[in-house]
Amino acid sequence: MDSNFLLMLLLLSIVAFLYSSVGHGGASGYLAVMAIVGVSPTLMKSSALIMNLAVSLFSFFGFYRAGFFKLKLFLPFAVASIPLAYLGGTMTLSDSIYKKILALCILISIARLLYQFKQEETENREVPLWAGLTSGGVIGLLSGMIGIGGGIVLSPLMLLMKWAKLKETAAVSALFIFVNSLSGLYGQLMKGSIQLPANLQWAIAVTIVGGLLGSYFGSQKFNLPTLRYLLALGLVIACAKLIFT
Repeated sequence: MDSNFLLMLLLLSIVAFLYSSVGHGGASGYLAVMAIVGVSPTLMKSSALIMNLAVSLFSFFGFYRAGFFKLKLFLPFAVASIPLAYLGGTMTLSDSIYKKILALCILISIARLLYQFKQEETENREVPLWAGLTSGGVIGLLSGMIGIGGGIVLSPLMLLMKWAKLKETAAVSALFIFVNSLSGLYGQLMKGSIQLPANLQWAIAVTIVGGLLGSYFGSQKFNLPTLRYLLALGLVIACAKLIFT
């Protein structure tokens, strides 16, 4: 293994740890790391979704066991997102368009990392059915198209609209990411575009380890603000690379 590949493995494990600590699968971070080291968009998309599956599932179990998951809150978003994530997975984007959309999603991810929502004591608002279906569908389609789970969009939306508290949002987002990643990956499989070189199997392994640790500490109110800022800086670099190359 060369030094660049080892650096990629280290960065992927850190990304998995930090993202799973807030109920995310980390696909936007994995894609950013792979963009920095020059992995092709075709490989990036399927690899990130596979990493997302493992990490988001571990994250979900951590928050579920802590009692934060609410099925009623999850369903409105998932019903529309699952079929549209599959549809998005069957779509083919040009490398240029793919990179621009991914850069936008990474910017959202940066904002989510830097802005820490405060836990409020007020009662949650009810999620209007139309809002859950519409937002879930749009996020699902986007997820399948570029290879993310959609948690970086769903979680800030839920918190801004006061549909859930922090830990409840993390639990719902984690399962939302898992089902979208699975649906999007199946769409890619039906299109015959899944590629997974042997060396990227190591990448999946390190993200699983990072995700396990992050989900455990995240459900126990673990916080690493300094590392979040460093990760945000890395995402800014990746975003700039996607936009200007």
